[in-house]
Amino acid sequence: MAWTEWALAALLAGSTAAQDTSVFSKSSNDSLLWGPYRPNVYFGVRPRLPKSLTTGLMWARVEDFQSVQHNVRYTCEQHEGMAGYGWDAYDPRTGGVQTVHDKGNGIDIETDFVKFDEGRGGWGARIKGTPREDAEPGAGSEGGVQTMKTAVWFYAGMEGLGSLEVQDAEGGEELGFDGDVVITGQSQDLGDFKLTITEPEGSSHPAHAHPAYKSKPLDHTFVHSLQVPEDALWQAKAILFASMKTTVDAYVEEHTEQKMPPPWQTYTIQNRPGEGNMHLIQKVFEGPFEFDVLYAPSTVAKTATSDDLGKAIDAVVESFDEKYLEALKPQAPFNDDKHLLFSKSLFSNLIGGIGYFHGDQLIDRSYAPEYEEDNEGFWQETADARARGEQKLEGPYELFTSIPSRPFFPRGFLWDEGFHLLPIVDWDPELCMQIVSSWFNTMDEDGWIAREQILGVEARSKVPVEFQVQYPHYANPPTLFMVLDALLGKVGAKDSSFYTGQQIAGDLAGNALANPDAVKAWLKQLYPLLQRNFEWYRRTQWGDLKSYDRPAFSSKEAFRWRGRSDRHILTSGLDDYPRAQPPHPGELHTDLISWMGMMASSIHHIADFIGETEDAGRYAKVSEAIKRNVDDLHWSKIDKTYCDATVDDYEDSVHVCHKGYVSIFPFMTGLVGPDSAHLKDVLDLIADEDELWSPHGIRSLSKQDALYGTDENYWRSPVWMNMNYLVVQQLYNIATQAGPHQKKASTMYAALRRNLVETVYQSWLETGFAWEQYNPETGAGQRTQHFTGWTSLVVKIMAMPGLEGGKGAHDEL
Repeated sequence: MAWTEWALAALLAGSTAAQDTSVFSKSSNDSLLWGPYRPNVYFGVRPRLPKSLTTGLMWARVEDFQSVQHNVRYTCEQHEGMAGYGWDAYDPRTGGVQTVHDKGNGIDIETDFVKFDEGRGGWGARIKGTPREDAEPGAGSEGGVQTMKTAVWFYAGMEGLGSLEVQDAEGGEELGFDGDVVITGQSQDLGDFKLTITEPEGSSHPAHAHPAYKSKPLDHTFVHSLQVPEDALWQAKAILFASMKTTVDAYVEEHTEQKMPPPWQTYTIQNRPGEGNMHLIQKVFEGPFEFDVLYAPSTVAKTATSDDLGKAIDAVVESFDEKYLEALKPQAPFNDDKHLLFSKSLFSNLIGGIGYFHGDQLIDRSYAPEYEEDNEGFWQETADARARGEQKLEGPYELFTSIPSRPFFPRGFLWDEGFHLLPIVDWDPELCMQIVSSWFNTMDEDGWIAREQILGVEARSKVPVEFQVQYPHYANPPTLFMVLDALLGKVGAKDSSFYTGQQIAGDLAGNALANPDAVKAWLKQLYPLLQRNFEWYRRTQWGDLKSYDRPAFSSKEAFRWRGRSDRHILTSGLDDYPRAQPPHPGELHTDLISWMGMMASSIHHIADFIGETEDAGRYAKVSEAIKRNVDDLHWSKIDKTYCDATVDDYEDSVHVCHKGYVSIFPFMTGLVGPDSAHLKDVLDLIADEDELWSPHGIRSLSKQDALYGTDENYWRSPVWMNMNYLVVQQLYNIATQAGPHQKKASTMYAALRRNLVETVYQSWLETGFAWEQYNPETGAGQRTQHFTGWTSLVVKIMAMPGLEGGKGAHDEL
């Protein structure tokens, strides 16, 4: 089958799988249809459908002529004058409450979002603005913050086929609308619907004596209806500025620059309501404000009101609080109100960062010989091959995924996703399953899944050009298999040593997926894709044992990341972690064989659970062979640690030991059990303050390494929460099983757990954000701001059982 034919077939199959109701019920799918699935913007609601209705919110303080163009908030950006932002409580099936602490504009914006009748009855959003007590008085704020002038813009756009029209447009053509604005629309997937932007009582609007006010009074709502290219809908901020420029130019012509209206009058959109595929709606407020957005499909008998919305918001928050104590309640010593609030915030931002993405993607399928990486100097050859630019746009693809960071990484990352889903599986197992299904629906016929999902023009706008292309011979850690093991643990299947989450009895935390049979049916559907993916890794990431003298239990189970350069192995996820120099085609990578061991163990458990007995036996043998080869190929008797291997000038296999995360990967992935002969040395390395242990978590690289803290210093000293979570989890496993190192593991577990939680908590208190990584010396958050992806694993660390020890316990080691 030609590639294009196969791609079309795969797309249709993926679409069918996404809509399959044999496992995911209609009510479950309905409850996940709508959401703030545009996490790259501060607030934007859309359905989990391609080419459909999309909405967004923008705002700015409008009290002087100079700052407005810099202070319009729309897309989440790093260091944009925020004192923190995100969801305080959120459940994707019901809704929640988000607060944006916009210190730069002197206002806190609350965006509440709820679904009516599990999404089948539509949804509602409440937008509230509250001037901050620390707001600086503006040019027009003679009375202080209570007279603060704020412009708010809400927009609705229709991608693809469909229509949007302002109802009774003629009533607002002259002065604007003095009541609710109603937009009617229809599309094939949504049918007929109505979108109402309310004008509730209680909000104030600025008045002034300039003649411009009479023809455009600010106690009215303005609507600009436009027809814009579909690919430009997401560029709402630029469209907004273009509309306001027309207004500004007209005011200059009419009044001259010396006699302009005040800024809050000047910075208004054109008032031209009617038909179009995009509608900008503007309100201008003085002091605190509030308005609602209500979406209602034509199928509902009764349209929800603002009163209904208020009651629904209260009910959603109450329900979230109750469920949180069942699913993710922090355990001692974090069982207090401050840690509960912190835990809810991090989790809500993790699960509130779920987005729906749809579009084409750049892929290089040239299969150039250089990509085999068989020759010495291969990294220069592959760089030349990539530079030929043989990538093409493919798709469209679609993905339902949680993201690492709303301002910096608003897209799907394969190895991040598995970590994201570990807390989510405790909250909503079926939601987790839907996300996993979405990822595997992007897999090609060879079994490859792109490690970054950069779907569409909007997603690509956030990615440097050199990182946009995906290569079908490059891998990424297969962390989705961790999630499958966690799910098996929840339904009472054969547990692995990998997962330590608390069991949830009954109906899996009250969600639509009610019994192990439903999980089994889903896994049976997914199983062929899991096999294909596993074999793709074994086929494309194999390591060379035959060309060199490398005695090992198995002649097959050795692995090497493809896609490295002399400075990086981006495909490993540990970008600049020190590796062998120079790169060599005979390298073997400790972290990759560890991931493969975890993957083999997981698929073995799945095969056993769904009754594929013969496969289960085969995967059990592969798992054991990998476990044996980890010791045979990667344990250094001299350094007493696990190491990468390479080939020296004499064609001999040698170890390259940079103590750090790579050294403890076999432990982190469950391949070093309580009876392992190497466990003591692994624990000693982790616990050594001169090596990996810090007061703020386990360092990525040993302090004794000559490369500690050098160059980019990305994975060369900082503390990363995803790796530390794996360490905590395995320490717990060792601490709760009989063995010679049980007591030491218990003490380390308690101390490390406390260190990690307090590090992230203190930085969150000080900055308002979770961060990508943490400084091992100071505990300060570093790099990417609002990194509520795998840093939110702290939620699971808090929810793990408390053991004896903790503060000061490390002194006992």
